[in-house]
Amino acid sequence: MRPDDYVFYRNLQKKYPVVQRAESVYVWDNKGKRYLDGSGGACVVSIGHGVPEILEAMMKQAEQVQFVHSSHFTNEQATKCAAYLCNMMPEKNLNKVYFLSGGSEAVESAVKVVRQYWREAGKPDKYKIISRWSSFHGSTTGALALGGHTARRRHYLPIFPYTPHIEPAYCYRCGFEETQDRCDLQCANQLERSILHEGPDFVAAFIAEPVVGASAGAVVPKDGYWQRIREICDKYNIKLIADEVMTGIGRCGENLCLNNWNIVPDVVVLAKGLSSGYTPFGAIVVKEDIYHTIQRGSGFFVHGHTYSQNPLSTAIGAAVLSYIQKHKLIERSKQMGQYLLDKLQDLNSLDIVGDIRGLGLFAGIELVRDKTTRTWFDSALQINKQIANQAFSRGLITYPGAGGIDGIHGDHILLAPPFIITEKQIDELVEILSSAITAVENQI
Repeated sequence: MRPDDYVFYRNLQKKYPVVQRAESVYVWDNKGKRYLDGSGGACVVSIGHGVPEILEAMMKQAEQVQFVHSSHFTNEQATKCAAYLCNMMPEKNLNKVYFLSGGSEAVESAVKVVRQYWREAGKPDKYKIISRWSSFHGSTTGALALGGHTARRRHYLPIFPYTPHIEPAYCYRCGFEETQDRCDLQCANQLERSILHEGPDFVAAFIAEPVVGASAGAVVPKDGYWQRIREICDKYNIKLIADEVMTGIGRCGENLCLNNWNIVPDVVVLAKGLSSGYTPFGAIVVKEDIYHTIQRGSGFFVHGHTYSQNPLSTAIGAAVLSYIQKHKLIERSKQMGQYLLDKLQDLNSLDIVGDIRGLGLFAGIELVRDKTTRTWFDSALQINKQIANQAFSRGLITYPGAGGIDGIHGDHILLAPPFIITEKQIDELVEILSSAITAVENQI
């Protein structure tokens, strides 16, 4: 057996090139081929690859202490990273940070802290979490149950807990067959109907991505949607959990994506860009009333992971957040994101490009068989993967996705390059992507 035959890869039928090194917005394989990282991996790398300041912080912490358990010690880097995070929050009372190792862990932690909060607050019947179809919240069974992506869920349905779902805010394919000019936010109002059906006294929280990422390709809601969602949550005494794993820490041009609509959630879920991929890292940030209710009650959050609050990870997280602020990269994400969206409009001339959308450096291209009818491709064709493979062969890394329409049908390409990308590199990205889409068009 070859050495790589021992690795259990995600795709068991694919042969992967061997990565050699990465720097700035580029990655090289061991044969010397260069790739432009147009998706930040899986929407992870925000500050770029190989930043010396982060490597220095990593080594400095490794020389001091690499691991202690959070039940035994706190550490200076955890307090430093938490302070950076809380100073980035939209309100001062969103100020308690619980560190984790990634997005799925963080989503489940958010659900558990809200559930325990309601028990400690004397409302033990509030346990249901409402989420949306065409969403993704992680790969662990609890997080996957909350997600609304059929293709990811179907193998594991028998072991899921029941979780109610509502329609997404998907303007290009409105589930209520409305147009932008006639829209009365039925997708948001459906939350209220779902709460009433489930019983307000039994609903603990609503969780959603501010802009839908992996499962539908940068689906941006209409202005007014999040304002209405916040209003409904307040009306029925329900906590709002913002899954900002992809959209947070500047990806959508603001500290949090929800800042684009001046909405403050009760719990924020973060990962990916929190460490820019320099270490597996996640966190939840909760409002102080949730924290203090548990503190005054049992005084103990019944939850924990081995690598929570890890000193090496928190040191890297603190260094990444410091670097982002020092170099004004969130402002740059907004600026370069507009350039990317403007430049992507060049793809509208291609026959199978149906919709181009995004916010900040978070953009999606939806692929269709017919632009007029918005008819989708047969899922067996895997158009998204064909285009991603064509782009990859030409030296561009993208994030292909499928199932945005109903969990099975619908193809898109997600783009989320590092914030340090230049206009020239965006031009290169779009040029390669155009060539890749054209190549697939010519084959179908």
